[in-house]
Amino acid sequence: MTRFRSPTFLLVPAVAAGVFLACGLRWYALSATEAAYLDLRQLKDQIDVTRARGAQATPGGVALSDLLVRYRAARDRLETGLRSETGAGLGSEDRRALDVMRRTLSKDLGDERDAPAAASSETPERVDCEYDAATLAQGQDGMRVLSDRMYACFGQAAHHVPFEGKKLDRLTVFSLLPVTEDPTRRRRLFLALEPVWRSINRDDGPGSPYRRLVRLSAAKLAADKTSVEAGAQNLGIEPRLVEEWLTSVLETWRRIAADRQIEPWDFAYEAGKASRALAHVITLEVLRPVNDRFYQDLGADPGGLEIRYDLGPREGKDPVAFTTFGGRQRLRGGDWAGGEPWVFASYTVGSVDNLNELLHESGHAVHIAAIRTRPAFLDWPDSDLFTEAIADIAALEMFEPAWQRKYLGTSVPLTDAIRAKYAGIVMDTAWALFEIRLHRDPGADPNQVWTEITRRYFRIRPHPELSWWAVRGQLVNLPGYMLNYAVGAILVADLRGRAKELHGPCTEGDRTWYPWVSERLYRFGLERPSRRVIEDFLGRSISPKALLDDMARARGGP
Repeated sequence: MTRFRSPTFLLVPAVAAGVFLACGLRWYALSATEAAYLDLRQLKDQIDVTRARGAQATPGGVALSDLLVRYRAARDRLETGLRSETGAGLGSEDRRALDVMRRTLSKDLGDERDAPAAASSETPERVDCEYDAATLAQGQDGMRVLSDRMYACFGQAAHHVPFEGKKLDRLTVFSLLPVTEDPTRRRRLFLALEPVWRSINRDDGPGSPYRRLVRLSAAKLAADKTSVEAGAQNLGIEPRLVEEWLTSVLETWRRIAADRQIEPWDFAYEAGKASRALAHVITLEVLRPVNDRFYQDLGADPGGLEIRYDLGPREGKDPVAFTTFGGRQRLRGGDWAGGEPWVFASYTVGSVDNLNELLHESGHAVHIAAIRTRPAFLDWPDSDLFTEAIADIAALEMFEPAWQRKYLGTSVPLTDAIRAKYAGIVMDTAWALFEIRLHRDPGADPNQVWTEITRRYFRIRPHPELSWWAVRGQLVNLPGYMLNYAVGAILVADLRGRAKELHGPCTEGDRTWYPWVSERLYRFGLERPSRRVIEDFLGRSISPKALLDDMARARGGP
């Protein structure tokens, strides 16, 4: 998932202009304003990372309070600079850069007038989760206020899952379900997540926080004359096709899965042969070494790219793994330097799922480390769907037996590997379909909607009394976001197939792979529309065929 060093180099506008000229780049009319913009982004990145670390200072010792003072001054300077830019005489690209900076200042670079919000890792603040959802949801900003409280309560519950006298976390439970042999214990483990479910949906009554949030979200989409599935439209995918594509993926899973009814706590176990077979080699201690070795072999050494990892659990930490900028690339003496991606996750055990997630987040990190564009466009692409997809271009190699033999020293049969690969993808697809249907009918009972989807496509025995869908933070803090994972899986299968066709396989490493992919997919940021980047690479529009063909390998085909 995407999201937001101590500053050792901050370009002043005059120096910035000199750098642009000295490097032989064409002159940008907005270079001074963009230098101020980049300074502000750098400070905001450091503030966000410091807070995400649960710290009061950067790793270099700069206090959060000092960062905030400098940030406010930098914001005032940029605001003044942007007010003075009339746009007169600017070319189309410069006008777009000016629009991006103004929009980002308004949307993502707020005043930060409040006191530092970083939670101390020693004394985390308990969240009041006995709130009245109707009261929180009142007012113009009610949806955000409700969402923020729900997410905080979700995080609190996700870090405190009681089981057999121990405290587990949500990801550890997910990792244990595929490898827990005893069905009775597996059921207890699954039901231990009930506090997490209740943090989102309580008793599933009409006044539940989630049902209220969906009504607010659906009303906002309606007011904006858009929909959840319209999120794919800017990539050239007709909204009317989205649900058809999602159900085609789910129907394919139904065909390759065992033809018998199962309990919800058995889904991960049924698809988990690979997880059980590889459990002894994917320990907590090997997650980083395997991750780093693979990306090194692709020419994307995490250490050389200054990627930072915060992978240990702690109180108050965001329950959802994400990657963000800790610093953005700058031109220094003709070379790009100064980027610092950060990866955040919470791992207490090793597992196929956790290794897959870490490879995915590192995919985000190597992506943003490769962006090479002017400061106004040095950001995530304009499509979350595209961004989530390209994080998996390399990561999904882990499900190939040849990859497993090289990086894990053993492997599982292809059919088991493919089922393990797609078990998570089809769950994301089910969540995306769930969000589409609830936003279309916000008065529907989410438990019933989820029960129908999972009964039909996964042959899961109905349990409408359980809100077992309520385990993804994105459902709360980013309603509609699950579509990016679902359609992103379709897109990445297409991109992976094309990359293999044009450049060859990267399963066992290829140090030319990262420069090659960076030049064609990673480097643009906001410089080019994602649709153009995709269609230039594919030579056509997106199709689900590559993913459906790949899923078919689980039946024992080539």
